[in-house]
Amino acid sequence: MLDDIDRRLLRLWLADPEMSAADLSARLGITGARAARRIEKLRETGVVRGVHAVIDWAALGYTVEVSLRIQLEKSRPRAFEAFLEAAREVPEVTEVQTFLGRVDARLTAIARDMGHWQSIYRDRILTLPHIAEIEALMHVATVKTDQSLPL
Repeated sequence: MLDDIDRRLLRLWLADPEMSAADLSARLGITGARAARRIEKLRETGVVRGVHAVIDWAALGYTVEVSLRIQLEKSRPRAFEAFLEAAREVPEVTEVQTFLGRVDARLTAIARDMGHWQSIYRDRILTLPHIAEIEALMHVATVKTDQSLPL
């Protein structure tokens, strides 16, 4: 699906997401228009879904990050959908993922401090519908964050 130029373009862009189309084209040895067309094609085909800012929540005072592994009580119709809909509404939840297997969902939540986390957990997380079991894992350190693969 991707040719060598597309793979090189993606490698360069992943290494420096702020690189302009003009800089990309110069590094690739192609015209700016050709680079722009390739970027547009990668977006249209869904290979590139967007470019976004990465926010350092700790720099904004959110020093607590928790990963929640959740098993749902799935015997009720629409339990999964109701849980996901409610989880999306919790402002401090920054990520919601679903899984096949023992864990049904994983939420990532942030808080300013442990008191704030306790309030979020008691008032917002534990009140989400259809939770059968929940495990909270306190984030200690990020060892690797990398979206790139060898292209």
